[in-house]
This record gives sequence, structure tokens and C-alpha cells, in this order.
Amino acid sequence: MKALTFLSLAIFSTVHAANLQMPIWKDGERKSFEEAGGILRSFILSDEPEPEPETPLDVEKPKADEVTSDPLRSSEIPEKFLAAYFAEKPAEFLVDPQGLLSPKDYKDRLGFLKYHAGDSSIDFYVYVFGGEQEIPGEVRAEETVERLFTTGRPAVVVFYFLGAPQRSAIHLSPSLTEAVSAADQRRALQSSVMSAFEKLNTTDQLDAFSVQMSIRIYWMERMLGGGVSPDGIPIVSHRPAAKKVAAPSVLEVWKEETVIWMEEWWGGAALLLGSGLLALSFVAWMRSRVRFRFPDLEVEPRLGGAHAAGVGAVISFANAALPPASQKDQVPDYLRRA
Repeated sequence: MKALTFLSLAIFSTVHAANLQMPIWKDGERKSFEEAGGILRSFILSDEPEPEPETPLDVEKPKADEVTSDPLRSSEIPEKFLAAYFAEKPAEFLVDPQGLLSPKDYKDRLGFLKYHAGDSSIDFYVYVFGGEQEIPGEVRAEETVERLFTTGRPAVVVFYFLGAPQRSAIHLSPSLTEAVSAADQRRALQSSVMSAFEKLNTTDQLDAFSVQMSIRIYWMERMLGGGVSPDGIPIVSHRPAAKKVAAPSVLEVWKEETVIWMEEWWGGAALLLGSGLLALSFVAWMRSRVRFRFPDLEVEPRLGGAHAAGVGAVISFANAALPPASQKDQVPDYLRRA
């Protein structure tokens, strides 16, 4: 305190020497100032916090649509997309009104579903939702599928959640519900989900899921025609992929379906091959039993005699390709070529 007072007096003496007018202390101000600790104590070492401004900062709060702008993380499907999803039967096999897939990915996935429809009597529809989205409670999936897919070709409808294949759900049109049991539907969905989990990219997961479900729909088509439900369809493995493609090619799908077909029909192929070998063996046995009959022809006399001791006769025919029994005329031995 003494040091601060001495500093103040030194400044006052210097200024007074320069003939400058200094402010004059009023009664009680100097004492109050010193009790407060001088300049350093009152401004720098003060324990009291600086008062906050009375006017709050004008910061605009985020809007509700900005908070839920990410369709993959919003909890419920926006109401403006519900009509595009559930109001009427979709015109395309891939339903994505929210635009969760890029235009190129959408085109490639739709191309595969169209190929499936051209090769199968059962259509395959995929509804794409965000990974964490929820379908509103007023939308009942079973009633919606029954209402939209009662007429037309049989259809398998899958609600697929992008990035979360385990949340996917399968629904069948009324014409398929009696032919395909709930256990078969569950096995088809489980195998497709397992195939999707072999991929890391969300789009690749959708590809793997669609290919495996397409194979399962082939067996549903068999059951629809009176076939037997397969107990163990192998899951198509997608690892490792040497080259990533936007969508599975027609050749790959054909190979996968051919493998399944061969496993189912190997017994019939073996029976057909055995029947062919048996037929060839029968033909060879019949050929070995063929006997030729030569006609009894009167031999022309030689040198005026009917026969001679120790001398044989040569019987020749005109055509060597025809059986002897069908030829009546002889050809003299000297007319044959050597």
C-alpha cells in the first residue's frame, strides 16, 4: 500500500512540474479509492465478475426441418412421403421417393429387379427406407400389401432399411401366402440378411440382399406350382469380390441359378444318362445277333460237268452293299475286279 501511495505522489509531482492541471480529489473519494486497493486492486485484482450485458445475443435457433434433414437418422418417415410409399401400387419395382439412393445406384438396382421380373412369374418389389427410420403406426404393412397387390401377378414385397438389413421385413401378395409358409418366408429373409452382412458398403449390401432374395423367389415359384419346399438352399457367398460392380450381371445370376438347378435335378440327369447307356447297350447286343441267310442258287456247269472232285465254285453277287438274300442274279467270277 505504501508503494502504491509513493507511486501516486511521484506521478503527481512530475505532472505538477510540467505545469499540467491534475484532477482534485473530492471529500472522501481518496479514502475510498485507497480502501479499494488503488488502481490495480480495483480493476485487475477485483473478485467481482464483470456484469453480463443486459441485451441477450440474437442467435437464430435451428428449424425443425433442419434438425431432421438427414433421412437416414430421422426417427419417422416424413409425412410428405407417405403417399408416395403407401397410397397406390408403385409403377416401378424399386420405391425410393426420399432419394436415399443416388441416381446411378437407383438405375442399376432397378435394372436388376426388371431382369428378375422378365425371368420369373413372381414380381419383386423393394421399398427403401432410412436405416433408423420408423414406419408410422397408422400404416399397417400387411393390410397395405394386401390392398395394393391383390390383383396382377404374384409379388414379394420387401421393406428394406438402408444400412440396417436386419430390420428388413418381407410381405407376400395374397396369391402367395397360402403356397409359401411363414417358416419359408423367415428362412428366405434370414439368408438374404446374412448375405447382405458380408458387405460393408450400404449399396453393396442391398445388391447382395436382392440377389439372394431373387434366388429364394425362384423356389417360391416352384412351390406355387406344386413343388416341395427346399430345406437347405445354399447362401450365395459374396466374399471376396475381385471387382466391385454397380449391380450383379445377368451372367452371375444365371450361374447362381444354374448351380441351384443342378443340385435339385442331379438325380434326374443321372437317370437319363443311365437310360441312354442302356439303350446303346441293347442296340449293340441286337447287332451282334444279326444272321444273314444266303439263297440256294443252282451253280452253272463247268466244262460240261455238274461238279468235279476237289474243285469248289465261287458265287458272286452284283452289289456288295445289299444282303445276298435280296439278289437273284449271279455275276461270273471273271467279271469281278481283282
